[in-house]
Amino acid sequence: MDKDRVEGKLKDVAGRVQQKAGEWTDNTENQVEGAKKQAAGKVQNAWGKAKDAAEDSRSEAKPPQRESSDADKEESAPPRRTGT
Repeated sequence: MDKDRVEGKLKDVAGRVQQKAGEWTDNTENQVEGAKKQAAGKVQNAWGKAKDAAEDSRSEAKPPQRESSDADKEESAPPRRTGT
């Protein structure tokens, strides 16, 4: 999980709390700041999800690594010269 997802979720929750506290205390400034923080958290969370999805698709598209064997080494070795 990408750190942007975690930080975004924390901002989202903190914004909700601040917005709700502003509603309870009739503090419009806290409501607005909470809504802004919540929106920023949702954007950051979405960005983290997009990065996770890109990483997942890269790992799925990557061909599996093949271990080299002795036969591969012989094929790639230069031809041996015999005394001529």
